[in-house]
Amino acid sequence: MSVKDSALLRGKTAVVTGGAGFVPSHLVERLLADGLKVIALDNFVTGHRRNIEHLIGNPDFQFIEQDVSESFEIEGPVDFVFHMASPASPIDYVKIPLETLKAGSYASHNALELARVKGATYLVASTSEVYGDPEIHPQPEGYWGNVNPVGVRSCYDEAKRYAEAVTMAYHRAHGVDTKIVRIFNTYGPRMRLDDGRVVPAFIGQALRGEPMTMFGGGGQTRSFCYVSDLVEGIWKLARSNTNDPVNIGNPHEMTIYQFGEAIARHFDIELEVENRPMPPDDPKVRKPDIARAKDVLHWEPVVSFDDGIARTIEYFRGVVATV
Repeated sequence: MSVKDSALLRGKTAVVTGGAGFVPSHLVERLLADGLKVIALDNFVTGHRRNIEHLIGNPDFQFIEQDVSESFEIEGPVDFVFHMASPASPIDYVKIPLETLKAGSYASHNALELARVKGATYLVASTSEVYGDPEIHPQPEGYWGNVNPVGVRSCYDEAKRYAEAVTMAYHRAHGVDTKIVRIFNTYGPRMRLDDGRVVPAFIGQALRGEPMTMFGGGGQTRSFCYVSDLVEGIWKLARSNTNDPVNIGNPHEMTIYQFGEAIARHFDIELEVENRPMPPDDPKVRKPDIARAKDVLHWEPVVSFDDGIARTIEYFRGVVATV
């Protein structure tokens, strides 16, 4: 299936919910670089103003402080709606479960209604967590998942599964051109140091000279995708002709312990570990099957793990120096 040339989209308008967040702020920059006008909305529950403050004053950028789970309106034409607003780390969605559920439900309805009224293409940021603790490895888009609907992580897992369901309902009932991206573990600059995910946690602990906290011995696996690769995949998906879910992630899989070893090598330190019990419903494995992304989008990650981690460590050195 074809992917529309971004040069043909110069001057079009994109709305990005959660635009001050880690991944969405990088997406905003990419859209602006391709000549689009961008309207970003965020209420700063988990996003941060510093992620977008360098864009203030750009005539093609507008920021609106808005909780998108409440009704909102956008004036003028809109060509793309990227619904990216949601807490995305275990610490956040366990601390604010109701806001997490609203981001997948009420906010999805509001963003989809905007796309329907404006005749815009709609893309929702879903997650590999829709696969739960998978019984199939790696995870293809056709796998329906193994999710605990009442567990401590269910506010996030089920919010995203609902977001996918309502997205397809709008596609089938109203003919909205919808896209679903299932995002696997992503890392890079602008992650929050305290968000609880393993990349900022281990880098922060290494910077502070602390042992790295591992759960269950660190034998569970993850696959880490650098943020610029993810954004490239999201933008290609938004311009594609497919309406099926697409995994975007890096299939280079490693255990959490191996990840800790890699961080220690970058810091030239001995790996020290503080072991803790495994949290409930924590997935034992995670690795995307990206065959569909390769076939439909002609996309695959290009940033090596070593390069991406080096850039991320450099960013966090600056963050820790200012704390």
